[in-house]
Amino acid sequence: MLDQVKGGLFGVAIGDALGGTTEFMTEQEIKNKYGKLTEIIGGGIWHLKAGEITDDTAMTLCVAKGIIECSDDPIPHIGEEFLKWYNQKPKDVGIIISQVLTMFTGDWEKAAKEVHYELSEKSAGNGSLMRCLPIALAYSDPKELEELTVRHSKMTHYDDSAAEACLIYNRIASRLLNGDTLRHSLREETAGTIYEDLLTNEPDCLPDGYVVHTMKWVVHFLSNLETFEDVAVAAANKGHDTDTVAAIACGLKGIETGYNRLPERFKEKILVKRELNQVAIDLYDIRKGRQG
Repeated sequence: MLDQVKGGLFGVAIGDALGGTTEFMTEQEIKNKYGKLTEIIGGGIWHLKAGEITDDTAMTLCVAKGIIECSDDPIPHIGEEFLKWYNQKPKDVGIIISQVLTMFTGDWEKAAKEVHYELSEKSAGNGSLMRCLPIALAYSDPKELEELTVRHSKMTHYDDSAAEACLIYNRIASRLLNGDTLRHSLREETAGTIYEDLLTNEPDCLPDGYVVHTMKWVVHFLSNLETFEDVAVAAANKGHDTDTVAAIACGLKGIETGYNRLPERFKEKILVKRELNQVAIDLYDIRKGRQG
């Protein structure tokens, strides 16, 4: 299972680093400039180094570190990690998250609610979905996993659509860690939801920052593509919020694939690989410890 935990974390980072090059470009602009992007090369709007991560992996690490600090009640510690990261003035921060972190005065959900109404009730961004995977990696008990997944989402994204997507995502991740296949997990956890028809149909929306659109493309890519590389490359070349869509999709595909079978050329490029490796071990140890 450590191979799966590590695969999930590296999956997020690989998708993020690959998709970071093409973020905010359209599909046609990507074709015109790169033909087809298949390597982690950096650059893009954030002038990334090859293998440099953006907010997707950075905030995923914040969530992981908060859990490692105190797995019994990680929310305050996750919040401390968010603020520590934000105070370092990172290159890429989502609008919703930036406003919540600026307005936070001690109560996360209160700040998220205020921002929700300040933004005309449009706080269903994909910023909590992109970082929620460590919860599924560390907690095997379904009740703990689901409660923390929702609380974590509500720290910054007050809209229930964000929490719902995080729940579906982490339930799929949990199934994978318990030996289920990805396609069966997707089918079971999207049944009866707005994401169910994406198992066979292409989304009728852009892969942008709206959490519903993001999740639709994630489900579609994972249901219709075979290999980790297929998923990463498809997401990075589809345009718009490429780093986040790729990070989210590759997190689940990374669990299924396992670290040892991820493409070596991708793994070696990631600049935070030592940190990811240690965090994976720590989360795995927490999971084992909480299982008794």
